[in-house]
Amino acid sequence: MKKIVIPIMLIAIGVAFYQQTADDKNVYVGVIAIAVFMFGMMQLSAKTPSKNQEKEKEDVE
Repeated sequence: MKKIVIPIMLIAIGVAFYQQTADDKNVYVGVIAIAVFMFGMMQLSAKTPSKNQEKEKEDVE
C-alpha cells in the first residue's frame, strides 16, 4: 500500500506546484491535488502507533 500511496502523493504535489507557476491557474486542479496529498498523508500516518498508547491502555482499565 505504501508503495502506491507515496508516488501518488509525489505526483499530486508536483501538479500543485506546477499549477502555482502556470500562467493559467486552475484552482480546482490545485485543490484536488492538495486533497489527494492530505488523504495520502492520512493513510500513511494511520499506521503510526500513538506515543501515548500505553497511557491510554492504563486509563481504560
